[in-house]
Amino acid sequence: MTAASLSSLHSDHSPVSGACASGPASLPDFAVLGGGLSGRLVAWRLAGAGHRVALYERGGPDGGEAAAWVAAAMLAPLAEAAVAELLITELGVASLETWPRILAELPEPVFFQRNGTLVVWHHADRTEAPLFERRVRANAPRELADAHFTTLQGAQLDAAEPALAGRFARGWLLDGEGQLDNRQALAALAAGLAQRGVQTHWHTNVDDANPPQARVTIDCRGLGAKPALPALRGIRGEVARVHAPGIGLTRPVRLLHPRYPLYIAPKQNDLYVIGATEIEGEDRSPVSVRSALELLSAAFAVHPAFGEARILELNSQVRPTLPDHRPALIWDGAATLRVNGLYRHGFMIAPAVADEAVRVAEALLAGRIADADAFEALRTQSRWASMLHAPQAQAESRAQA
Repeated sequence: MTAASLSSLHSDHSPVSGACASGPASLPDFAVLGGGLSGRLVAWRLAGAGHRVALYERGGPDGGEAAAWVAAAMLAPLAEAAVAELLITELGVASLETWPRILAELPEPVFFQRNGTLVVWHHADRTEAPLFERRVRANAPRELADAHFTTLQGAQLDAAEPALAGRFARGWLLDGEGQLDNRQALAALAAGLAQRGVQTHWHTNVDDANPPQARVTIDCRGLGAKPALPALRGIRGEVARVHAPGIGLTRPVRLLHPRYPLYIAPKQNDLYVIGATEIEGEDRSPVSVRSALELLSAAFAVHPAFGEARILELNSQVRPTLPDHRPALIWDGAATLRVNGLYRHGFMIAPAVADEAVRVAEALLAGRIADADAFEALRTQSRWASMLHAPQAQAESRAQA
């Protein structure tokens, strides 16, 4: 998004409360709190369905305050099955099929590719390979793993990724997986909100005690929703963005290692996003020297030309996580739906989570969820029933704990 188009979007730097509504006639159908990736997708989808939508975001339209700003945006449900359960894999598969349709409707281009994921390891770390495969096959649908988990050796591996020719003896190609440019996606969604007439309130803090008025509220604020969801916690992630002409990786590469597994995601114009650190806590301070050394040393071990790369950015962000590491859509028993807990899987699962949030929100707007029984009926009809929660279910879960 250009500076001119950014400046044309509505901006409001003052706190917002329910008192801002001028009367019932101006009441939007939906108030979306939080304009990160999930909030933008939900607001954009609802506006596309003809609803009046207002979005409130503490940061700007570029998305620089959102966890999605510091992401590799890999769409890799099979690779992530090594560390995630079946629900996450299935959400990722559904979202991977949805992303091309979303991008085709946005008013600005977004880098997107589906060249698969390459998984490699050094000989000294070869014991990590069978562990990775067992975890993937345990957590992914069998048909998905059987169809897209291809073993490569020697010349096969060299042909699949010529930039790494001769550097690794064996690897796996998880074909069909993809990636996109996270920052282009956030900018294109901001432009899409404007195009669809969403009333955007950028640089606007929300007063939890007196939130903006709407017929239905959808809270997508990530860690900003912690007053309402005290079980939320932050997982810090750190990434490097480097410019490395001449390497020419054609797809994301994951390096298996017992201490610091690594991913390298090649974007446009010789830009690479390098990451993998996970640190428990909500520290938003700059990247530590230790993390920077681990990330960049591991990248150098994948290809020595990364030693001449130029570091454009070392950045960190805190990802919202619930105790079970699952995303959750939580109805408060009235007119608020909370969408949270996407953890490290934001771009990979956000379209499917947003689609389900839109389905539940539209049911709330239409008055089809008047009580816990109605919510339970809607939940049991959902493909993603385990994501949907109501106050009674939360109370029972706490009692069991």
